[in-house]
Amino acid sequence: MKTITVNNIDVPALGFGTWQATDEECIKAIEMALDHGYRHVDTAQIYENEAQVGQGIKNSPVDREDIFLTTKVWMDQVSDGALQASVEESLKKLGTDYVDLLLIHWPVEDVDFAETMKALAQVHEQGKTRLMGVSNFTVEQLTKVKEEIGADIVNNQVEYHPYLDQSPVLDFVRNHNMFMTAYSPIARGKVLEDKVLQEIAETHGKDVTQIVLHWLIAQDRVCAIPKSATEKHIKSNFDIFDFELTADETARINALQSDSGRLINPEWAPDWDLADAA
Repeated sequence: MKTITVNNIDVPALGFGTWQATDEECIKAIEMALDHGYRHVDTAQIYENEAQVGQGIKNSPVDREDIFLTTKVWMDQVSDGALQASVEESLKKLGTDYVDLLLIHWPVEDVDFAETMKALAQVHEQGKTRLMGVSNFTVEQLTKVKEEIGADIVNNQVEYHPYLDQSPVLDFVRNHNMFMTAYSPIARGKVLEDKVLQEIAETHGKDVTQIVLHWLIAQDRVCAIPKSATEKHIKSNFDIFDFELTADETARINALQSDSGRLINPEWAPDWDLADAA
């Protein structure tokens, strides 16, 4: 397994996402993922499945300390006091004393970033998270949190796949000893119909999803967290370490990227970075 080292902690570059996974399906998916080699699990308060994720981890023979576990604080819990209380609730549901990475799920401008980062740092100092980060933050917001406030954030989790150019965020994390986690890495299935990706997949005897996941984690400081509920796909998504893309193949995939490829853009989203203007 490829890892990314940050603050002397090794982060598995391939993780297992759990968005929309609920109930017994979620528990079984976690068990299967850990059984097939995943050691990085991603959840969030708003997914309402932390208890199921925790149960799946508990059911697995894999030791908790060998699992890199991420959760995220929702937007209504980012103020001082509310954040700490919400983390306590998350840990209780997850059945653990700590998470490995705690993220602020979306930027909330109504609460001063300094207040949120102070609360996050307090949780970190108490040992309830090993690492701190954010999700869906722009370069401007990262600059404020990292450089102006001085918060020791090490991760920004954002939408990233072959159709979305995230080079401004990537440049920032690489220049600040951070890493980026790619959510929706297969563009909600859109990649499956792509002729370019199909041709590359056929060349390697792989499926399109495997090509895309490999393309992602082959990039410097990039993690990916695909989600699946079936054992077949859980297993195949992990089987991406036995081949290499050529420089030409990588360039062909890179050429699919643009600013217009974004799929997740809720009404509360920030003003996204534009790669063409960078």
